[in-house]
Amino acid sequence: MADYIHEIRALVGHRPMILNTAAGALLDDHNRLLLQERADTGGWSFPGGYMEFGQSYVETCKREYLEDAGIEVEPLKLLRIFDDDFYTYPNGDQTQLITALYLVRQTGGKPLDHVTDETKRVKYFDLDKVPTLFNGQSNKMVQAVIDEVNSWQAG
Repeated sequence: MADYIHEIRALVGHRPMILNTAAGALLDDHNRLLLQERADTGGWSFPGGYMEFGQSYVETCKREYLEDAGIEVEPLKLLRIFDDDFYTYPNGDQTQLITALYLVRQTGGKPLDHVTDETKRVKYFDLDKVPTLFNGQSNKMVQAVIDEVNSWQAG
């Protein structure tokens, strides 16, 4: 977590918090989705994370994608805001996550090829074969990506 989150947690302890996050959905030429295997829980999720004070959702998405996946991205389209999901971390911290999910395109960098403090690995997955995800919100986010791809194919 960012220092900002640590500072807030030091003040409020394990009291439930509303936190803003941003994530990106990057698809390859075969409409496979890039996901991050998280170092903290081992679950898979979209590269993304907590907004830091003073940042926008777009800036957060770009920063977190580079940190989590090693890839520079440009958000192309806001797919959806997710605001009704709750998560309890293994240490007991409770959150209501308000997440902006963007369809993104790669503008630089390359997928991480080493373990970091936040990421075990990144990998592309077929939309109908995603691994076990980090939380329920991530499942809803995959569905939003599927809906977007289906709209392209229908239109």
